[in-house]
Amino acid sequence: MKKRMKKRAKKIIVIAGISAALVLSLVIARRIRNNQGGLDRVYTVRSETYENVIEIAGNIAAAQEQTLRAAGDGTVTAVYVVEGDTVEKGDLILQLDDSEQRYNLEKHDFDMEQKRITGARLELALMERQRYALIQRIEDRNITAAFSGLIASFTAQTGDYLEAKDNVGVIVDRTYLHSTVEIVETDAPKLRVGQKALFSFPAYQKGTIEGFVESFPAVATVTSRGAAVVNAKIKIENPPEEILPNYSFTGRIEISPPVTVLLVEREAIGYENGTAYAERLDENGRGERVLVNVEPYGNSFISVISGLNEGDELKALRQPVVSGRGGGRRQGGGPQGGPPGGGRAPAGGAMPRF
Repeated sequence: MKKRMKKRAKKIIVIAGISAALVLSLVIARRIRNNQGGLDRVYTVRSETYENVIEIAGNIAAAQEQTLRAAGDGTVTAVYVVEGDTVEKGDLILQLDDSEQRYNLEKHDFDMEQKRITGARLELALMERQRYALIQRIEDRNITAAFSGLIASFTAQTGDYLEAKDNVGVIVDRTYLHSTVEIVETDAPKLRVGQKALFSFPAYQKGTIEGFVESFPAVATVTSRGAAVVNAKIKIENPPEEILPNYSFTGRIEISPPVTVLLVEREAIGYENGTAYAERLDENGRGERVLVNVEPYGNSFISVISGLNEGDELKALRQPVVSGRGGGRRQGGGPQGGPPGGGRAPAGGAMPRF
């Protein structure tokens, strides 16, 4: 009998212990659920920089470019440059055999002398104009530099036979480089002459190169895709030697200087009698009420104008806002929306247009 009573007492004790454990678990679970993402949260003030820019891409071109072509058929009798040489405007690049053209000019001069004795005045005037044409034919046997620049390529050698319009080289003027880029119609109203343009070249690893918007037309162009664009001309003065004409680039036109903002979640800011405040935590975790000047920033964040610094830790002053039909709560993350007037998010983040 005593053994039965002892067993029953043990069962009661075990059942009571299990019940107490269940009750305690429910209480703890309820507290955890109530505090999750709630007033026990700590938020950190952070800074983010946004850029008001227009993205661009294309290929860069030389200030001027001259293709060296023969004006007629003939044999190369003299070459005065090699690839890589620097030339001045008017410098002689090569000569073609001009013996036939010079013979024709000399014969024409002899005939003119005869006409001066026996010919009519109008006939002499006509021969003077013809003489000018013969001199031009001799000059056409030469290829000269149309501007000062660099011999970027050159293939002709003495003794080569060239046909009319044969391409033997290229002279480029690298005083500046330029490109024409397409600006979509939604960005075109932001364009201004003189705006800073920053170029990034795959072939140039020393950082970005600064240029500017030189000009853009007053009318748009419709592309083959049916899009309306404005063709803006951008320019780089005194480019680095590593940047060669026709290199590709990506970049951006800076509409306004970058804007840096201090951000914190809305839950970290409280309001009392219309005045905003925050509970800033010290290194020991003690809170200090701080008056702040803030303004809304998207749906989930606040922009801090004054009263706080980057890195400040703030105690949550209200529960996170429940959004969506599923009742999910926003747990940190990047800001939604952008700065007043818009901007481009930092690298790696979303890039809202404005």
